[in-house]
Amino acid sequence: MVKHLNPKQIDPVCGMSVDPEKARFKTVYKGKIYYFCSKRCLEEFEKNPEHYLTHGPSGMPH
Repeated sequence: MVKHLNPKQIDPVCGMSVDPEKARFKTVYKGKIYYFCSKRCLEEFEKNPEHYLTHGPSGMPH
């Protein structure tokens, strides 16, 4: 049986499932690592992280 050390994470901007071992985009906010499906989602999160952490994913940014 294979046990995954890092289960999939949810992109806090768009809600997509992200594999932390393969994620190209990530950031640390208040000591926690957040993973993103794209550079665009990362940039949106960095503009206002508290919005996404309070309100949850809102779909792909335009």
